[in-house]
Amino acid sequence: MVETHPELEDPHPEHVEGSRPGPVEGPPSTTSGHGPFRSGFASFVGRPNAGKSTLTNALVGSKIAIASAKPQTTRHAIRGIVSRPDAQLIVIDTPGLHRPRTLLGERLNQLVRGTWTEVDVIGVCLPTNERVGPGDNYLVGEIAALPRTPSLVAIATKSDLASPNQLAEHLLSIAALEAKHGIDWAHIVPVSAVNKDRLDVLTEVLTGLLPEGPQLYPDGILTDEPEETLVAELIREAALDGVREELPHSITVSVDEMRPRADRAANTPLLDVFASMIVERDSQKGILIGHRGSRLKEIGAAARQQIEALLGTPIYLDLRVKVLKEWQRNPKHLNRLGF
Repeated sequence: MVETHPELEDPHPEHVEGSRPGPVEGPPSTTSGHGPFRSGFASFVGRPNAGKSTLTNALVGSKIAIASAKPQTTRHAIRGIVSRPDAQLIVIDTPGLHRPRTLLGERLNQLVRGTWTEVDVIGVCLPTNERVGPGDNYLVGEIAALPRTPSLVAIATKSDLASPNQLAEHLLSIAALEAKHGIDWAHIVPVSAVNKDRLDVLTEVLTGLLPEGPQLYPDGILTDEPEETLVAELIREAALDGVREELPHSITVSVDEMRPRADRAANTPLLDVFASMIVERDSQKGILIGHRGSRLKEIGAAARQQIEALLGTPIYLDLRVKVLKEWQRNPKHLNRLGF
């Protein structure tokens, strides 16, 4: 049963104003001065909180995937598009492979494994501030067991958090995975998405492993995600900030409607966004609303700022909280929510 908080009906609700696509027309398979044009897909994989989303945003040059210190933040395969004169790289940021506790977790793992079979390159993210451990070995072992293994690139993420000696030791541990799992790294690349260190090297490595092919997206397109999906994710990111450990996995966001305000002049547009944060229990609803709606107002203000930056227009955000009991374990709820 879906419940809404009655306080949100009073005169002071939280609101703030203010798979591979078909080719499109693009360059031929060869471009003068650049050799063969290359295009294809690379999937970033890794344990939860390995820096995949931050790296995706850094390569694309814009925020298309939310990033949080909370593990298992990513819930969709977000595609970012990197266009160059000689290549077009579509980066797919996937959820972290993990031991599932719910039906949602099982479906996210299926999404990850399904993505592996469709890409040209898999970039395995192994954060330098953590040892290569059982979770990493499990992940690499699963990749090694694929019937067709794409080209593999080991990405030592968060290199800014490691000393030179720690980084050297980490790179040796990554190299040792080859013999242990019977794989071959095409490249091992340390990067820092925060400091933008060696991102150009990683882009060159990934595009060099793509097959020759046509441009798949028009120039200037950074992602093919619907605006509603991106808006929902930005709201969820704002909601994740500062909440307790058990709550992040229970939050999802549904954008119910987005429409331009009809009575606004062309030079003063306003986009109405109606969205719902969905949790599993009444106690979680109370956490998100806070005392007299204080937490809900903070979430709305933070989300509005990010959404306006994304869409380039002022918005009015009507944000509500609903309870959908055990939605992570209910197949009907998951289907309705797009999982």
